[in-house]
Amino acid sequence: MDKNILFDYFTINGTGLRNRVGVAPMTRISATEEGFITDVMVNYYRSFAKGGFGLVITEGTYIDDKNSQTYYHQPGIALDGQAKEWKKVVDAVHSEGGKIFMQLQHTGPLSQGNRYTDETIAPSAVQPKGEQLKFYVGEGEFKLPRTITGEEMNEVKNSFVAAAKRAKSVGFDGIELHGANGYLLDAFLTEYTNLRTDEYGGSTENRVRFLVEIANEVSLAVAGSNFTIGMRISQSQVNDYFYKWSGKEEDAKIIFGALGKSGLDYIHITEYEAWQPAFEGNETSLVSLAKKYSQLPIIANGHLEDVERAVDILTNGGADIVTLGKGALANHDWVNKVQKGEFLSDFKPNEVLHPVANIKDFEIEE
Repeated sequence: MDKNILFDYFTINGTGLRNRVGVAPMTRISATEEGFITDVMVNYYRSFAKGGFGLVITEGTYIDDKNSQTYYHQPGIALDGQAKEWKKVVDAVHSEGGKIFMQLQHTGPLSQGNRYTDETIAPSAVQPKGEQLKFYVGEGEFKLPRTITGEEMNEVKNSFVAAAKRAKSVGFDGIELHGANGYLLDAFLTEYTNLRTDEYGGSTENRVRFLVEIANEVSLAVAGSNFTIGMRISQSQVNDYFYKWSGKEEDAKIIFGALGKSGLDYIHITEYEAWQPAFEGNETSLVSLAKKYSQLPIIANGHLEDVERAVDILTNGGADIVTLGKGALANHDWVNKVQKGEFLSDFKPNEVLHPVANIKDFEIEE
């Protein structure tokens, strides 16, 4: 195993990364009640860049003062004042030699706490499966969403564009559209949450349409040789862990083919174990399928904290970059440790994410 591939310089649309290892977006509910950045968040994000990660992707950040917020104490970029505070995080990551993308999120049907409204919206008025996440201060069933209107869909597009512009204005190196895990964009993609009979429902081509339109509009608004635009895609959802696309590889061909032509610079695939076959009866991973059909750079996420797994998916599995979630939480200096051949700590969820998933002081102590 040649681990040097982890430390290769890599460029996505003019954004030069010092290595191929990034921090995955992870919700930490540590902003103010009004969605503003806190000092603990600045130090938290700085610590990953200081620990050697070439790329940091922020936690999902809400984009408007309407229906997009997912959790209480989630950070926002709905307002110019919120964006201005994010510049502290950008500057902190840059000062340590890292690059940083902001993940832009609209919660859709899966909100657990929104200071602006009590209602949720979705492609269709379908009761979400499962229950809210306790470590994000949720309790009981999700609310029944109402069906989003065409006018509101246009407002959502405009909010993604405005949020991307704000992120670019304060120095972010790129943005990532959250199209995964059951939130609004993924709810359009998911068959049983999208029962629409218009051009956004029914066939896979129709269900991916909203995602493609948002990617197109964002790329037209903020694209540049030094600003990168990506989208995160998954099959599984926070409330439906084992969901799979029923069309299997044909769905992957349609979805990734359309996204590959949408103006995106990369696709970020997250699966439970990123190297595993995407579908029963098919030996190919979703990472490989995304690469094959989109022809874009692919970021892979999913239990890749093991060095050998990370090297293999970069060498043979279709990925160009790997992102770590739990591995990064356990080792904010994962990259530096691997370069030096040092021992990697195990992730301890009961200390980090429970009983509540806010950032703990011990995580950012020198």
